[in-house]
Amino acid sequence: MSTEDKPAAPRSLAEALRGRDDAALAALLRSRPDLITPVPTDLTQLATRAGTRASVVRALERLDRFALQTAEALAVAADPAPYEELLGLMTGDKGDATVAAALPHALATLREQALVWGPDDRLRLVRTARELLSPSPQHPSPTGLGPTVQEATAGMSPGRIQEIVTAAGLASTHDAVSAVAALTALFKDRERMAALLADAPEESLEVLRRLVWGPPYGQVTADPAPRLRRLLDRGLLLPTAPGTVVLPREVALHLREGHAHRATEPLPPPVEPVGSHRPQVVDATAAGQAYTALATVEELLKDWDEGGPAVLRAGGLSVRDLKRTAVALDVPEPIAAFWVELAYAAGLIASDGEADERYAATPAYDEWLEQPADRRWVRLAEAWLAATRTAGLVGGRDAKDRSLSALGPGLDRSAAPEVRHRVLALLAELPEGAAPSAESVLARLRWERPLRGPQKDDDLRTRLARWTLSEAELLGVTGRGALSAHGRALIGAPAAKPADDTPSGPGDKLPVHHRHHKNHKHHEAAAVREPLTPAEQAVASATAARLLAPLLPEPLDHVLLQADLTAVAPGPLQRPLADMLDVLADVESKGGATVYRFTPGSVRRALDVGRTASDLHAFLAAHSRTPIPQPLAYLIDDVARKHGQLRIGAASAYVRCDDDALLNEILADKRAAALHLRRLAPTVLAAQAGPAALLEGLRAMGFAPAAESAEGDVLITRAHAHRTPPRTAPEPVPDGPPAPDATLLSAAIRAIRAGDLASTTPRRHTPVANGELPRTGAAETLATMQAAVLTGEALWIGYVNADGAASQRVIAPIRVEGGFVTAYDHTADEVRTYPLHRITGAAELADD
Repeated sequence: MSTEDKPAAPRSLAEALRGRDDAALAALLRSRPDLITPVPTDLTQLATRAGTRASVVRALERLDRFALQTAEALAVAADPAPYEELLGLMTGDKGDATVAAALPHALATLREQALVWGPDDRLRLVRTARELLSPSPQHPSPTGLGPTVQEATAGMSPGRIQEIVTAAGLASTHDAVSAVAALTALFKDRERMAALLADAPEESLEVLRRLVWGPPYGQVTADPAPRLRRLLDRGLLLPTAPGTVVLPREVALHLREGHAHRATEPLPPPVEPVGSHRPQVVDATAAGQAYTALATVEELLKDWDEGGPAVLRAGGLSVRDLKRTAVALDVPEPIAAFWVELAYAAGLIASDGEADERYAATPAYDEWLEQPADRRWVRLAEAWLAATRTAGLVGGRDAKDRSLSALGPGLDRSAAPEVRHRVLALLAELPEGAAPSAESVLARLRWERPLRGPQKDDDLRTRLARWTLSEAELLGVTGRGALSAHGRALIGAPAAKPADDTPSGPGDKLPVHHRHHKNHKHHEAAAVREPLTPAEQAVASATAARLLAPLLPEPLDHVLLQADLTAVAPGPLQRPLADMLDVLADVESKGGATVYRFTPGSVRRALDVGRTASDLHAFLAAHSRTPIPQPLAYLIDDVARKHGQLRIGAASAYVRCDDDALLNEILADKRAAALHLRRLAPTVLAAQAGPAALLEGLRAMGFAPAAESAEGDVLITRAHAHRTPPRTAPEPVPDGPPAPDATLLSAAIRAIRAGDLASTTPRRHTPVANGELPRTGAAETLATMQAAVLTGEALWIGYVNADGAASQRVIAPIRVEGGFVTAYDHTADEVRTYPLHRITGAAELADD
């Protein structure tokens, strides 16, 4: 191609965007969704929005480390910079084949996201990004480089510049500009710089070594030491303010052998497996933990069945209530906070909204209980994946030094869902059964989303990743540290290929040839998959449930009764059996098997809900694989025989019994003094205590009274399940605008193209300045419209809508009548009708 045929380089980002095809524009809007909210009117507005500080900061924060290092190198390169200069800054004087191979992909990423524009011989970093990444005393460059010689000498006197040039061994010049250029050329010349530094004493070189990797600024006294004076005289250090000197960028690059960064990282660090297990063992372990998760949530909600803890005035659980919940679940408090937040995220608990506001189960909890175990687990796992509420923050402090409580405000972190998905996706890239080291996962995440500044071990994303690894194990998404088959399906990851020579021992290491897996490919390994659509997530969840279902234990319909008044449930029980046993016996221990203990109090509890002794015998005989032990039968009959002999009613309260000897025994008991009993009749005692206190007092004395109604019938007491009104699960807090779908992208690009056509198409008349609306009189506007209807020509119009918003449009009028013009609007890509009085003016488009 000749020079004449070569297309001119774009003069602005808007022109560069104008040269993109629809696919490239779609890629830009998909990677930076904030640019499409709202849809820009044209490409000029899109370019302006892409250069705003907030948008550029967000884009820089989502670059991987190598792409960010490429942008940082461009920030200290010339503006514009040829590709060869960028390559030299990234590879150094000696070159680096790996960096050179990865650089085109990183540059393409920056171009795609409109952070860099221009051809390879004139690369330009957008101005806002350059300002954010360029060095200054207030904001040192991430590269550790200082200002150029030209920038550092901007305020220096011409005489002083000439002195530096002469001391450096250069001929004096007739002006300061040429002197600075000569000094810059010297510092960029590797051979002459080596000769200049060869004569420097070791003390002076040591000063340069301290500043070479940054920060490049240092402090000097009014009378510098000889080692500093030599550097100042030759311009190897330049003063920037009284008492402050800087190492010029050109000198630092020479000392660094051309490298912009101390360590360039073109490849993502591999996720290192530290052990492997048979996939069947991983899936079985994860399934067991999944069932434990279901049992824990059920136990939590059962504990809150009649109304849970009170809601704090500021929202959330009190520290005391969280401790009580942890004791009830037999877990540490941070784990209890996780289960509480998980149930809340799944919509199973909420506040009841009453005057004495308390937490309780929602109606959705009852529906959840009726579902199969695999579907119940999927609901919990989906809620965990999508939740922005972060249980790991509970117990910490917010920015105002207020304590963060479970179920309280301030726990939302919009990055949580992305980190969870990414951690699980990294686990999915490993061979089946491989468990990674936590540190290698964290190192990979830091490479994919590096902090602009010093890396910390306690930054939010690192903590989110650590919490994800532990919570995934608690929930049963992973087993023994490796991703399970149902966990892999839950995130829509393809099935992993089994590794060769996979060791079967739980602590065995993977073979060496598996340790790097596919992570050493270039950026293909670092590509983050797009989130699943709702339809895709529904399919993934159904697949996960199908894979998990065969691994969950089948509920049993029997227990093993033992002579020591216990019953052993060798596995999970069917719900009617479990519910009845919870009333008839007390849980003594849990684990692989649950041990229930029968006590007089537990048997009386069953009688209080309306069961008879014969009912209990029949129930135990139907559900026990062993005969009913004699001690248990005697216990039931003995408690039943005493149950209801004494009747408690409301007078203030009274005790009624047909056996007056039993009443005499109660009156003679010293423990009854607090009840203030007195005989009203041979079979009736009156008490000053209320019925509930009287019941508890007599039971504490070893009797088995029963409450009765005003009609003399025994009252049957059943636990009252307290439920909140219908509640929806908390909505996750979005991390910026959502990614646009294909339909929105297509419509947005069409609107932007049409708006750009309206704002850039040449007109036959040029009555207005750029960006202003055309202005014509009403008669001229009407005549222009009518003529365009006859000729079929397109017009450029200015239009002000009912809200007062002004816009430019290109229309093809179809008819004009009744004060309205009906036309095909190229901007909106549809036929519309406009009131003529809202059209500010019209102009014909140029023929070309």
